[in-house]
Amino acid sequence: MKIESLTEEKAAAWDAFVRADPKGTFFHLSAWKRVAEQAFGFKTYYLFAEEAGEICGVLPLACVRRPLFGKALISTPLCVYGGAVGRCDELEEAARKKAEALDVAYLEIRSQEKIATDWPTSDIFFAFRRALSSDHDENLKAIPRKQRAEVRRGMDAGLRVTHDRNLDLFYRIYATSVRNLGTPVYPRNYLKVLMETFGDACEITTVTDDGRPLSSVLTFYYKDQALPYYGGGLPEARAHSAYPFMYWQVMKRAAEKGYRIFDYGRSMKGTGAFAFKKNFGFEPQPLAYRYHLVKADRMPDLSPNNPRNEMLCRIWKRFPLPLANNLGPVLYPVVV
Repeated sequence: MKIESLTEEKAAAWDAFVRADPKGTFFHLSAWKRVAEQAFGFKTYYLFAEEAGEICGVLPLACVRRPLFGKALISTPLCVYGGAVGRCDELEEAARKKAEALDVAYLEIRSQEKIATDWPTSDIFFAFRRALSSDHDENLKAIPRKQRAEVRRGMDAGLRVTHDRNLDLFYRIYATSVRNLGTPVYPRNYLKVLMETFGDACEITTVTDDGRPLSSVLTFYYKDQALPYYGGGLPEARAHSAYPFMYWQVMKRAAEKGYRIFDYGRSMKGTGAFAFKKNFGFEPQPLAYRYHLVKADRMPDLSPNNPRNEMLCRIWKRFPLPLANNLGPVLYPVVV
């Protein structure tokens, strides 16, 4: 067995391995290499294990410079899940050596499952996944009563939904939403690269009231899974129940298209997004993000309860929207 770096010629074999392995996720696909390089200029190190000419393991990595925490090697930035698929021990040992050779602050492995290790492990991120039925009534009944009432409120109010690729409208809504949450927005070009790269596996759902946009979300489709990933709403969205209505519509569309897993992404414990997803009937599943410390003496503290993080959010919320939208792409979110 040998460890190699991904080339264009091996991309199809890499993706075939990812799709065939039960632990292979949308975020392990080789296309994320292009996204990271083209949208942000990250230096990538996509490693694969090969035996007898066949790929037997993959590990995507990218090196990023996080404003508050220094340079880090991450599997995988911009993504919820990472880590090795297949020959894990050999690939993660190669990643450890790469991190030390690059002299980064730390190596971060975004594992879905807890793995026996002496590496420090973060416990602040949780995933939210649930099976979908082909029966809309069953899916609606799976939403707890209070949130189900909000979904019906949106229905009764005559909210409309569109499924398209209107990036301009989506970005306007999303940029406003994240500023109001105290977070710098990603560059529009990043979302553009995502949509160009993943094509039909990428769709935008937007909710309107009498033609006025309220909320919008970008969803990925992979294997049997629907993954609403980036979403937000204008200030009036909450009063119109646009959020629960929107996610119900994404859930409904996914079921109609034959997808059987609804992956709501990750959220940090103690945040509004965490509470919203839990109240929508999703059981939080801990994500065991692991760290090999190189130059750093501790894991990065991304907790919303960190006083520094709270202060930065409060400051960002006060920025005028045009200024925040201009600065945000330069100071893209620390949590990449």
